[in-house]
Amino acid sequence: MPDVKVYFIVNLKINDAETYRKYEKGFFPILKRYEGEFITFDDNPIHVEGDNPIDQDRTIIFSFPSPEKADAWWADNEYQELSKFRRAATDITLTRINGLPPR
Repeated sequence: MPDVKVYFIVNLKINDAETYRKYEKGFFPILKRYEGEFITFDDNPIHVEGDNPIDQDRTIIFSFPSPEKADAWWADNEYQELSKFRRAATDITLTRINGLPPR
């Protein structure tokens, strides 16, 4: 059976824009290395219902073609080193969900 696509939903509050920009500059090449696809972002997300886990000012959605690609991206040493900038500059929730199985 073909792999199921994996999506990441990121909600974040940027507390230090200069440090976060260092993360942004390195993010896309590593994402592409694992066949990741940047889908969209919104700097004005509207929380409609329920508890908002953080006071976010950006929501991002990106995906990988398989769980294995997503795991490899997350475990990548270069990505983990780069993530130090994101962790220092933001409050974040990062959620991974599986797409629908192929038909």
